Amino acid sequence: TSSVSANQGGGFSIVTYTGNGTTGATVGHGLGKAPAWVIIKCRSHSDDWMVYHQGVNSSAPEDYYLKLNSNGAAVNSVIMMNDTAPTTSVFSLQDDSASNSNGRTYVAYCWSEIPGFSKFGKYTGNGGADGAYVHVGFRPAWVLFKRTDSGGNWFIVDNKRDPFNECTRDLYPNSFGAETNNPNFVDFLSNGFKLRTTGTAVNGNGGTYIYIAFAEQPGTTAFD
Repeated sequence: TSSVSANQGGGFSIVTYTGNGTTGATVGHGLGKAPAWVIIKCRSHSDDWMVYHQGVNSSAPEDYYLKLNSNGAAVNSVIMMNDTAPTTSVFSLQDDSASNSNGRTYVAYCWSEIPGFSKFGKYTGNGGADGAYVHVGFRPAWVLFKRTDSGGNWFIVDNKRDPFNECTRDLYPNSFGAETNNPNFVDFLSNGFKLRTTGTAVNGNGGTYIYIAFAEQPGTTAFD
């Protein structure tokens, strides 16, 4: 049983539940379509921030997890989603302390893609200053990056700290460190973003990355 606050037009829900320690347990998310990105955090005990993202693996992203509080690579394990793809109504859980220990309380933040407003995908770096271009269908206002095939920080850039290109001011969700300034980092374009760095954390040659992007001006399909 879950308690859900959902905005289906915006593709976002906040879910609270109590774990039952049962492999294969399911939790309702309220989005009306399968979530593309989920963060789960235990509220009653210290534990990791567990992350599911549809771009981690092309065939079975539900087999993997990342940690928002860690710079580690994606891990192939059943312990978050029980190797079960989320549906239009529920996501599945393993018997794990970070997501479904008996009697512990949890919160889950769930997002589904909304055309013209949000996009949660993947790209491959090219290692050059003329870096990878990623089409998302809108000009981004906020983007979160993470390398998945090896270690590397999570990076947040946005159009409030950098109103004009290039966007160079970074925050790292996995760190309590201060903001950094990385020259030649990323441009926000009308239909996507383009990497301008040779840094391996976001544009290593052959490296695989996920991103989470939200629009500067939501399109007509969002919030109808």
